[in-house]
Amino acid sequence: MGQSILKRHAALVDRMATTLGVDLEEATLRGDLPMDDLAEAVLRCAGCSNADGCDHWLADHATTGAEHAPDYCRNAHQLEGLRAVR
Repeated sequence: MGQSILKRHAALVDRMATTLGVDLEEATLRGDLPMDDLAEAVLRCAGCSNADGCDHWLADHATTGAEHAPDYCRNAHQLEGLRAVR
């Protein structure tokens, strides 16, 4: 898997977290999100075949945020769980 693909999906994971009201840096510093888990989230995202759809969904929710990730998000459960512990 190429570095540019990983960078794109790392950005998508970060944008999805932000859209759901989760600060990944804060969650990592608090110990709620180990670095290995964050890396796994990026890899799960990179395995998704709907990155363009995700990009559009994130753009549509950029100003309003969202309560839930789209159904196809491979990290929805993890990100929504992190929101619950903040």
